[in-house]
Order: sequence, then structure tokens, then C-alpha cells
Amino acid sequence: MTTYLPKILRFLLFLVIFAAGVAAEKTGLIAYVTDPYEYPYILSLCWQHLYLVSISMALATALGLGIGILLTRDRFKKYAGVGMYIVGLGQTIPSLAVIALAMSFLGIGVKPAIFALTIYSILPIARNTLAGIMSVPRPLLDAAKGMGLPPRSILWEVELPNALKVIITGFRVALIINIGTAALAFLIGAGGLGDLIFTGISLMQPDKLLAGAIPVTLMALMADFLCDLGEVLLIPRGLRLMQR
Repeated sequence: MTTYLPKILRFLLFLVIFAAGVAAEKTGLIAYVTDPYEYPYILSLCWQHLYLVSISMALATALGLGIGILLTRDRFKKYAGVGMYIVGLGQTIPSLAVIALAMSFLGIGVKPAIFALTIYSILPIARNTLAGIMSVPRPLLDAAKGMGLPPRSILWEVELPNALKVIITGFRVALIINIGTAALAFLIGAGGLGDLIFTGISLMQPDKLLAGAIPVTLMALMADFLCDLGEVLLIPRGLRLMQR
């Protein structure tokens, strides 16, 4: 049976691709995305979506790492619970409400969208940074101190490398949430693929809906793959084997 399994899987994959192609033709998706007047507009919306995600994730990563590292220092460890509660407030509020609140004092456009997406993405990165550093074995830290390493060197050479797998997991979660939530930025005039999604829903045009939803899905899948690749490139092989 195991010898036939790869052939069965390839056949099922072929059927899925064939069915997707038929559905795309039936809904008018292929005709829409190949329209010379439409596909440049779709590409511009993809770039807008990527811009919102990349800027907000850069800010969220910097803030999340900074907060997570700060709350693992001896002076601030006692505030870790309160700090995570404050950071987590951004995700206790629904994403649409966060965007609406940002719009209320930043107006409409890209700025409130980036602000809201940043707030919504900080928690997984900060929490996993805190958890990853706190899970570094105590004997490892004692050995580093016994070698005379200063606290900064211990952080960069011992704690962060050993916590990197957990941190990347938090980054992966935040990135995928961000990509999906960025579609709502259209509602406050920030553009992105939400333009096609919501227009397709309101006008009952499945071709526009799919032209927006499929790229968002592909972005999320690509982001997941890149995070896997990042683990291989950033985490030393010895640490990867130890953490399995």
C-alpha cells in the first residue's frame, strides 16, 4: 500500500488543481485577472498589502522583542505579568475595533492602518520572546556567568540563540495574523487586497472576491514557508537537533 501512496497523492493533487482551474474559469476569475486593464490594478493592491504588512511587522518585531527582552531582565521580571497583560490588550479587542479606534485619532489612510496592525501583532512576538528566554536552562546561564561573560554578551550569545526557535514561532503567528487582518485596512482608506474582497462581497462578484482572497492566502502560505526557512538559516544545526 505504501508503494501506491505517492501515486495516489499525486493523482489527488492533480484532481484538486483541475477542479480549481474549472472553478476559476466558471467564476470568471481567469478572465478578470488576465484583463489588461485589471491586472495592473490587482498588482498595485498586492504591493499596498505587502507594504502595510512589512512596515507594521517591522515595528511590531522591534517592539515585541524589546518588551520581551526587557521583561526578562532581573530588574523588571516582577512586572512581566502586568507587562504582558498591557501588551495583550491589543488582541483582546476585535481587529476591526482596533482599526476603528486608530482611525478616530489618526484619521484615515495608511498611518492608522499601520498603527492598528502593529498593535495587533506585538503580543505573539513579545510573549514568545519572554517564554523563550525564560526557558533557557539555568545551568547554561550559570556556566556563561562562570566564564566571566557580561550580561549583554550572555543575552546575545546564550539566551537569544537558545530562544530563537520559540521567538520565530511567535513571529510566524503574528505575521499570518497580520496578513489576514491587513485586508480590513481597506475600510479606512489604506488600500490593500481588502479592496477586491469587500467590493466582490458587496457587488456579489465572485471573480473580484477570489482575486483578492487567493493572493492573501498565498501570502500567508509563503510567509509560513519563509519562517520555516528562517529557522534553518538562523538557528545553528546543533541547537535545532537539541530542541527537537
